[in-house]
Amino acid sequence: MVRQNELKPAPGSKFKRKRVGRGNGSGHGTYSGKGQKGQKARAGGGVRPGFEGGQLPLIKRLPSKRGFKNIFKKEYSLVDVGSLNAFGAGTDVTPETLVEAGLIKSVRKPVKILGDGKLEHSLVVKAHAYSASARSQIESLGGKAEVISG
Repeated sequence: MVRQNELKPAPGSKFKRKRVGRGNGSGHGTYSGKGQKGQKARAGGGVRPGFEGGQLPLIKRLPSKRGFKNIFKKEYSLVDVGSLNAFGAGTDVTPETLVEAGLIKSVRKPVKILGDGKLEHSLVVKAHAYSASARSQIESLGGKAEVISG
């Protein structure tokens, strides 16, 4: 059984702090491990992160790493109008019924209906957004395309 007073850290896991500038006898005197002269030997010296000595830095050489990400972009759960044929004629299609049918994963994101495919019967569709072609397809068959807020 290991006793609490016999516990020791794993061998090699503890190091003594390097004390520089405390005389040549310490092995870290005179230049304190900084070599001779130059920008990196000065107090407060050094170059910013990513600086490559005037060469065009990596961050500017790779266009994919530049630009910005729009944090206000709305992400929709997308549903094609053709996949709404899974519901019977005259059915109320809501985000909740779309989750039950397995057409979207959750109701956390707003739902947008897109015009891909062919709708075969009239439905009452309630979604957050519609493409122009999807709206015209739903309404041409006598259905309703209702916009819900959120």
